[in-house]
Amino acid sequence: MSVSDLSTLQAEFDEALSQAQSAADLKAVRDRFLGRKSGRLTALLKTLGSLPPDERRTVGAAVNALKQTFEARLAEREAAVGSPAPFEGVDITLPGRRPALGRRHPLTQVRERIEDIFAGMGYQIIEGPELEDDWHNFEALNMPAEHPARDMQDTLYLSAPMPADASGRRASLLRTHTSGMQIRYMEAHEPPVRLIAPGRVYRRDNFDATHTPMFTQVEGLVVDRDISLGDLKGTLQVFAEQFFGAGVATRLRPSFFPYTEPSAELDVECQGCGGRGCPLCKYTGWIEVLGCGMVHPAVFEAVGYDPEQYTGFAFGVGIERLALRLYGVDDIRMFYENDLRFLEQLAP
Repeated sequence: MSVSDLSTLQAEFDEALSQAQSAADLKAVRDRFLGRKSGRLTALLKTLGSLPPDERRTVGAAVNALKQTFEARLAEREAAVGSPAPFEGVDITLPGRRPALGRRHPLTQVRERIEDIFAGMGYQIIEGPELEDDWHNFEALNMPAEHPARDMQDTLYLSAPMPADASGRRASLLRTHTSGMQIRYMEAHEPPVRLIAPGRVYRRDNFDATHTPMFTQVEGLVVDRDISLGDLKGTLQVFAEQFFGAGVATRLRPSFFPYTEPSAELDVECQGCGGRGCPLCKYTGWIEVLGCGMVHPAVFEAVGYDPEQYTGFAFGVGIERLALRLYGVDDIRMFYENDLRFLEQLAP
């Protein structure tokens, strides 16, 4: 490297700078001569290590001085030309891009559909805390400590209980169902009662095609004088026809829940095969959708209702389970993965 090399480089720079007419041209000049990877001046600086020490100091000073000159002249020209317009090269007469519109989530649509059906039948819609105490979640629902039914709902407990509420009870778990809202409402109100309680619930389940540790449930409760199993069956038949379509067949199949007696599960005719049998219904022709039953007298006693005067029924349905059936989806995880390609297909 010699002084003549630097003179030649400066001449090339002067020529390139004189021809630059725009901010983009100036950027190209900067990249050509001062670019960190392939700039001409940068390349010269990388060769200084091969020169003898005395010559390295002299040439190094000259190269640095030339670099400062290049930067100063580029800054001067850039100030004169001005920075590029933010939309340079864009045809502003073109129509704008249409923004994507948000839609209600499929699970929200199903929840609103359920609420509309029961509101039309005169049911009150209530909500309550997701952090619950043992009394409302288990004890008052006829599941005392060590009751085997507690194993049916693998519970998520808090690492430390919350401060006591006005009743002196301390929330110690994430609710496993919204059935606790039955107790909370009946503790504060006299019969008659007609309500549904939708909300998130939590259980210690693996996240797979049919289970999730957080899901959404709707609990229903009716209490009055002379409420019978026939009232329960008729109510659920009306719900099934409004949700799945007129004429859908239903059946009540005996089951067990500690807070209802007798207890049952409601099956609806498989929508995939019309009851003939298919893989979706495991060739039975029926699909289970919810659990229900007549309120156990022990539950009435826990809230101060006289079981000799009042009867009632309760039911609980998982919104995700209904959504799987309604939309023909076979993997519950699809509702939670936020894949817009999937969600847009179910948009209203």
